[in-house]
Amino acid sequence: MLKQIIRLAAIGVWCCSTGITYAAESLTYEVRAHDLSPPVTLSGTVIPKKEVTFKAQLQGEVEYLAGEEGDDFSEDTVLVALDDRELRAKKRAAFANLKNAEAAWHRARRQFSHELWSPESSEKAPSGMGLPHLFDQFITTPLSDLLGQSNTGLDRRTRLHSHGTRIEQAESAIWQARSQIDQIDAKLDDTESRAPFDGVIIDKMVEVGDTVTMGQPLLQFAQIGHLQIEVDVPARLVRGLKVDKRVSAKLDVLDERIVVQVAQIFPIADPQRHTVKVKFDISAHTRSDIGIGPGQYAQVDVPDVKAGGRKLLLIPKAAVVQRGSLPAVCVLNNNLRHEVRLVRVGSEINPAVIHDLDPSLGDRVVINRASSKTPCG
Repeated sequence: MLKQIIRLAAIGVWCCSTGITYAAESLTYEVRAHDLSPPVTLSGTVIPKKEVTFKAQLQGEVEYLAGEEGDDFSEDTVLVALDDRELRAKKRAAFANLKNAEAAWHRARRQFSHELWSPESSEKAPSGMGLPHLFDQFITTPLSDLLGQSNTGLDRRTRLHSHGTRIEQAESAIWQARSQIDQIDAKLDDTESRAPFDGVIIDKMVEVGDTVTMGQPLLQFAQIGHLQIEVDVPARLVRGLKVDKRVSAKLDVLDERIVVQVAQIFPIADPQRHTVKVKFDISAHTRSDIGIGPGQYAQVDVPDVKAGGRKLLLIPKAAVVQRGSLPAVCVLNNNLRHEVRLVRVGSEINPAVIHDLDPSLGDRVVINRASSKTPCG
């Protein structure tokens, strides 16, 4: 008869590493020893994995709200929109400036090309016979250049440079107008707050028609489909945790304890409280239970490695059957024979039990999936 005290614990932590043999109506669970440290129960809070607070990026009037607290929305849905009529009017004015700048650029380009290819065009020629103009062109101007009183080539290069400067000024005006349009577009984007992920509105701070200032909170949006437990763990206990490690926890709204997994360990400790923030993932199966939500109270069992470990054996809670008023387990021993061993059940944590190490290491306990009967009868 097994005389060790049996205590219930989180078998989900070790189920992946223990041998389980399935049969048609029953399965056997191989009893193995595990190093366990006595846990320290710490208080925590259920939080969403992702949570954002939208704040007004501009001053204006709230024109649109997507819904109320508890309404869920898909990613990229507009949740809040501010009045953007003034910005759109400025954008139209900026487009007008862009058109004017482009027209000035085309005009400057034509003038430059005209001066480059036809500096002495017929536009400069006088009407009629034009004898004075011909006299200036063939006699006066060359003679003036010869005597050093003028320089026709220099004058032409100066005019070309002047037209080139006008082209550059027009290009600068175009870039300035386009930059104004980009700035206005960025501000127009700031008038809308879009959902960064699939989630739920958990708090709404404004209503349609409210006038808000820059930086004022508008609403809180969270992904409550993936919940976590946030715990401030004393620095001395952090060494017993690592990412993906599983520990047991208790939610205030559930009767049974659950298994949670370490998701994140913050790299630094709080200098005032000397604690490290640790986040634990709640499994999807547990999240499906009605009533679990952010802000609820939770407790997490964190192992204390400094207190020393104990070698304990684990068996599933489902393997325990009642024999009259006494709990017992059906064991398949090393001789492949079934025998009943009475046990004494301790505190319940999860669908499992833990009992102290005994000489029967290597035995398998039998779990019947079809009924309460086992091969032991």
